[in-house]
Amino acid sequence: MISPLLTALALPSLGLPAVFVVALVSATLIPMGSEPAVFALVKLNPGLFWPAILVASAGNTAGGAISYAMGYGAKKAFAREQQTRWFGWLQRFGPKTLLLSWVPVVGDPLCVLAGWLKMPFWPSLLFMALGKFARYLSVTWLLMAVPDGSWHAMQHWIQHWL
Repeated sequence: MISPLLTALALPSLGLPAVFVVALVSATLIPMGSEPAVFALVKLNPGLFWPAILVASAGNTAGGAISYAMGYGAKKAFAREQQTRWFGWLQRFGPKTLLLSWVPVVGDPLCVLAGWLKMPFWPSLLFMALGKFARYLSVTWLLMAVPDGSWHAMQHWIQHWL
């Protein structure tokens, strides 16, 4: 099901729009990583470093906003229940907790919980965007710092073992 989508979003032919869509989808509860798409595009065209970081951050933030809306809608759909202690820290720190929306496994559910708890939307979106931007900037910068020879050695090692 995802293979045709990824074929349609091939980086060399679509570039930044593909990065936006992959980043948006990966910020929802669908398990998908967007960092490889950003890195691949920047590796193919280093001149797109900043546009790729900004487009991926925008797409991932839009996906976070969708997750927020899902949580907000889910809260409305269910009967009002007693808040659990688990959500207490999230309520106490408020939208600032969404700086952690980039963290694998827990980041996307944090966006859903922010909507569920009806945290203020615009501050939540701002902190989501800051966290996601910092992630794309640091991960892509670190991956670009790896010498090309290391990637080629890794490719040969993988081919040998597969």
